[in-house]
Amino acid sequence: MKAVIAENLMKTYNKGSVQALDGLSLDVEEGTVLGVLGPNGAGKTTTVRILATLLSPDSGRASVAGIDVLKHPDEVRKIIGLSGQYAAVDETLTGWDNLIMFGRLYHLSAKAASARAVELLEQFRLTESAKRPIRTYSGGMRRRLDLAASLIVRPKVLFLDEPTTGLDPRGRQDMWGVIDELVKGGVTLLLTTQYLEEADHLADEIAVIDHGKVIARGTSDSLKKQVGGERLEIVVENENMAAVKEIVAKVSGSAINVDEGLRQVSAPVTTGSKALIEAAKLLDEKGIHPLDIGLKRPSLDDVFLALTGHVAEEKKEEEDSMTTGRKRGK
Repeated sequence: MKAVIAENLMKTYNKGSVQALDGLSLDVEEGTVLGVLGPNGAGKTTTVRILATLLSPDSGRASVAGIDVLKHPDEVRKIIGLSGQYAAVDETLTGWDNLIMFGRLYHLSAKAASARAVELLEQFRLTESAKRPIRTYSGGMRRRLDLAASLIVRPKVLFLDEPTTGLDPRGRQDMWGVIDELVKGGVTLLLTTQYLEEADHLADEIAVIDHGKVIARGTSDSLKKQVGGERLEIVVENENMAAVKEIVAKVSGSAINVDEGLRQVSAPVTTGSKALIEAAKLLDEKGIHPLDIGLKRPSLDDVFLALTGHVAEEKKEEEDSMTTGRKRGK
């Protein structure tokens, strides 16, 4: 059964001058995780806001658990949870007070809201900090509390819009563990993210969107296969580059790729480990000792680059940081 269905969603902003969604269609099977990847401005957040009844499309239709999002938004809100890019909690209140407030907003009795708050604080390892003001929480704690608040009504479907944005690697790993447990509990999840590793770890299937439409969909492995097979990569000292280019070209029988900065020569191969063994033999015959040699499978980074024409935001940020560091002489 499809827990989420979106068909031909269209949405523009600024009197039609900005096309956010351009006929976007996707669905999520009940009890699974769909990761939605795309560059900033691709339409990820707009899609989530429509499915969560916070925004109406210009045209198209959508349903959650069989309920029409446009015709019965109140019914949809009773069965979904939503956690956005920024923690939607009141910093002047304590963690406990925030959860009680959300419980009461969902029309839980005082007793039921209190019981649910106790459960969630324990589940998200926030019991010890429950009576502290949110302004004293770390970024990871705020994100966990925000996710806890989205689970007050035990939703059938959960929408997470870049839930680990701004977290350090450890905080991101902690959040992945929480999400894994939710999925094991039977929650259907639509997850937008700019972290390719996150989609690889959490999603059963991945939809790549760009310019407001889905441009590819499949499992992580199937998307990687679209990019191509394995690549032979060899890193050597500069004086050996010419000889290694000849060896890689001979072994692969394909056009080679040369990165002078990394001193790396690579090319696609179809024979896997046989190509690696042959290349190692030829290097040995010429007395060349590579700094690194191996076979590389395509990554989601490669998929993203091949499909959208540019690197993912997370990778771009890292590259920009490295460039800035070099300019400063670091």
